[in-house]
Amino acid sequence: MLRLINKMEQVMKRIRIEKVTLNIGAGADQAKLEKGMQLLKMITGLTPVKTFTTKRIPEWSIRPGLPIGCKLTLRKAQAMEIVPRLLSAVDNKLKAAQIDRYGNIAFGIREYIDIPNAKYDPAIGIIGLQVCITLERPGYRIKKRRIMSRPLHGSHIISKEEAIEFMKQNFNVAIMEDEY
Repeated sequence: MLRLINKMEQVMKRIRIEKVTLNIGAGADQAKLEKGMQLLKMITGLTPVKTFTTKRIPEWSIRPGLPIGCKLTLRKAQAMEIVPRLLSAVDNKLKAAQIDRYGNIAFGIREYIDIPNAKYDPAIGIIGLQVCITLERPGYRIKKRRIMSRPLHGSHIISKEEAIEFMKQNFNVAIMEDEY
């Protein structure tokens, strides 16, 4: 019986990638926004969605309802396929500061041509993008479901150390310590 409990505990403790979000911010520049949408479509083969502002910032020529960026969310097999490509664009190195205390990983790619199999397109030029990898465990659905949502127990939340270990084991990522 004890052996069965340990096996069940390990199954629920497994970490997996919930989603990968690719984001390009363009500000008020609509030409850069269109290039960013072309870039995300070229990298993934999927159509991104525009993000709209809700605030008015006159210094930046931003008003409510103005598209200021684009994003794309990949889940399951698509996410697992693209993560190694995105990590190789940063030489499989991440800083410890790029992982938050809940195990989410966020990093930027300065130039999209660093991503393997991404060809330079003169119509797009050189654009960078932000990548956010969200990790989860089985059972995370209880905090998101519509009926009877509940908070996660503290021992079930992914810590920064567990996220670092997951990235090292599954994607051969080197974590560099923060230098100040």
